[in-house]
Amino acid sequence: MQIESLSIKNFGPFKDVVIKDIPAMAVFVGANGSGKSSLFSVFGFLRDCLVHNVKYALINKGGFNEAVSRGTGGPISFEIKFREGIAEPLATYSLSIALEQGAPVVAKEQLKYRRGRRGQPWKFLDFKLGEGEAVINEDDYGKPAAEMKRDWHKLESNDILAVKGLGQFEKFKVVASFRKLIENWHVSDFHISDARPSQEAGVAEHLSSRGDNLPRVARHLYENHRPLFDQILEKMKKRVPGVRDVQAVSTEDGRMVLKFHDGSFKDPFIARYVSDGTIKMFAYLLLLHDSKPYPLLCVEEPENQLYPQLLTELTEEFRDYARRGGQVFVSTHSPEFLNSIQLDEIYWLSKNAGYTAVKKASESGLLNNLVQEGDIPGTLWKQGLFEGVDPK
Repeated sequence: MQIESLSIKNFGPFKDVVIKDIPAMAVFVGANGSGKSSLFSVFGFLRDCLVHNVKYALINKGGFNEAVSRGTGGPISFEIKFREGIAEPLATYSLSIALEQGAPVVAKEQLKYRRGRRGQPWKFLDFKLGEGEAVINEDDYGKPAAEMKRDWHKLESNDILAVKGLGQFEKFKVVASFRKLIENWHVSDFHISDARPSQEAGVAEHLSSRGDNLPRVARHLYENHRPLFDQILEKMKKRVPGVRDVQAVSTEDGRMVLKFHDGSFKDPFIARYVSDGTIKMFAYLLLLHDSKPYPLLCVEEPENQLYPQLLTELTEEFRDYARRGGQVFVSTHSPEFLNSIQLDEIYWLSKNAGYTAVKKASESGLLNNLVQEGDIPGTLWKQGLFEGVDPK
């Protein structure tokens, strides 16, 4: 499943933004405060809306008045266009959140498919204020709309997403598919300090957002997906001087630690004694070799603590991840990272009058001409040629 466009209205710095033609790997650049973290926070916010409810998600943002764009009264709106596969029709999910009598509500929620290239969108789900219709015979998709069967449903509360409730039933296949997309996208906010300490013994299938279960994920991969773990180890040997082995070891007190073996020394080093870059490279390799790729993976500033020459190889790891089915969004400040990115994979964020604008680099005539003449994106970004990015 791949997101092709994202529209955001009245959410944080995004008063009215449309990000179009999103590739399998997309890279976002911008000055500090331009909105890169706010863009990634959209996905965490939508997941909170789904897993809990709109009220809970807004509380985590400080309330509706803090989440809504300054100077606007809302509603907060999102629209996501996506495909389940290359040959599948384009689907559109739209969500509008408003205040009603001082309480946040789902003012409008729709999920629709386009019927052919020129056909009118066909609504699988259409809800307002906690009640609405959903198609129950999706297997008949493509037949005249008059033959579609729709049931009326009323949710327990008007701040609950319909995709949360209906997506748990097998007969609502499209709804269930989109629910799984939201539940399973992943925003990585890796912290070295969280990954170093020993942890309670056990295993974990997927690396957490902050990386605080790193040893348990390593143990899981070693015991259940040994070929993948061996690939990671071979890449660590090539990219980090001296590393010849990595082990997740249980201690006598029932905890687990990572141990790195350096070929120059007899005894291994516990994770807290190795470099930040070594820990981070190992964590990213675990994340990107997950046996079940996330449908969407967002990574903020992967260049931190990594040697610049490793960034090109990390870019290829992200691309391989996308080829295996996981779309990748990356934010960066690094010219070295951008130098290995294609122009049509780059979006840049800039602020004007307090609101964020998002532009696609390949739509700039100047940048296109310079790249065709042999310039590379990172150099152009460093020179301030991405209009509005330079904080000066």
